[in-house]
Amino acid sequence: MFGYTLRIKQKNDKADGKSIGVKLGRVCIELGVPVHNVAKTCKVSRTMVYNWFAGISVPRPEKEPMIREFIAFLSK
Repeated sequence: MFGYTLRIKQKNDKADGKSIGVKLGRVCIELGVPVHNVAKTCKVSRTMVYNWFAGISVPRPEKEPMIREFIAFLSK
């Protein structure tokens, strides 16, 4: 969980795990992937990434394939 606050971790834990953004958050938090790297890869703001992780918002449908690939890459 290095680099993530307890608050972000708690919000991610409470969020609906069916959301691709929440799934991405769980992987990134577990592996300590910086939000900056996720934002840069997905071409969105860091605020948007935090909102995805917390389940506040969901990624646009056109971002989902890229996010699935990113999750797969991180999960190797």
